[in-house]
Amino acid sequence: MVSPPTSALHASSDVGFVGKIPIRNIWLLMLYASDLYQVLGGKAVGTEENPDELPELVAEILTREVQRRLQRNLTAGYRVRHQIMNRVRGRIDLLYTHRHQLLSRGQVACQFEELTVDTLRNRFVRAALERLARLAGRPELKHRCRVLAESLRLLGVNGSSPSRSEVGADRFGRHDAGDRTMVAAAWLVFDLALPTEDAGQKHLRSPDRDEVWARRLFERAVGGFCQVVLAPDGWNVRTGKKLDWQLDWTSEGMSDVLPGMTTDIILDNPSNDRRIVIDTKFTSLIKPGCFGSTSLSSAYLYQIYAYLKSQAGKGGLNDVAEGLMLHPSVGETIDVSASIQGQKVRFATIDLSGESVSIREQLRSILVSH
Repeated sequence: MVSPPTSALHASSDVGFVGKIPIRNIWLLMLYASDLYQVLGGKAVGTEENPDELPELVAEILTREVQRRLQRNLTAGYRVRHQIMNRVRGRIDLLYTHRHQLLSRGQVACQFEELTVDTLRNRFVRAALERLARLAGRPELKHRCRVLAESLRLLGVNGSSPSRSEVGADRFGRHDAGDRTMVAAAWLVFDLALPTEDAGQKHLRSPDRDEVWARRLFERAVGGFCQVVLAPDGWNVRTGKKLDWQLDWTSEGMSDVLPGMTTDIILDNPSNDRRIVIDTKFTSLIKPGCFGSTSLSSAYLYQIYAYLKSQAGKGGLNDVAEGLMLHPSVGETIDVSASIQGQKVRFATIDLSGESVSIREQLRSILVSH
């Protein structure tokens, strides 16, 4: 089924563009792609309906969670310290002690672990509060962020702000599960509050300046939506799954040049005997053909077919897997499918220029319908 353009694409002045892709509200995609959306789960429905309020909502959630952690004491962690002391603590640094002749002064260089609240996680949260204190819209919200950031400093969280990779390596245990919402909100603060290229009062980034960023955002948004909305209905959601070719033999050097296969999303529902292999693109699904005609991109068809056929014959859900190529709508709505040598492939678009509730319903309908 191929439908003509919807009037919403032209009637609404609220619709912007990322490249040629019409999008009403980029914040909705950012919400779906965030860890915060997965932490909130079903509680995020109200946020989806008002994505324009997302930046201030994130500030409200972060300040609330920090206040809660302060009331219950911040999660502490161990860090390694190197200190010159008058008594032995932990391990002695013999080389440093000898090189600086510390023993002659009755001192010794020690390396030891100490329990502290000045952890990477707490420093990351403090940095998010400091950023919100500059970027939040309401004066009282800015003040609350400044006060909480200063409270963390007074408690000893005064180290430098960690990098995203350092915080990304942090793992939660049973004793610190209460930090999840706080940290997820801090992550979204840094996603929302990237530096702008424009002077003046516009502090938030305009995502339509970066199509590569938007493409990755769309992929993560669909994956995050599946985790929150479909998982409770019995779907197992996997993202970034690597697939192996079924090779009978290879010549020398073939393994070095054979391209890999990594799917965006795989949905499994064993009770319904279904597997859906999803690949997302942030481009038009239809390409111009000869003599003014249009057609599906052959590269997209080959890609999704290779994902399916390379796994066929392995048994289980591999043999009933369906393929879905999901694109944003560019002026027309498309939902077409076919069975090719026993493999069902489907090509569909989602209208990102619609209202938030409409986008949610479109996604749910496309992802799980037969």
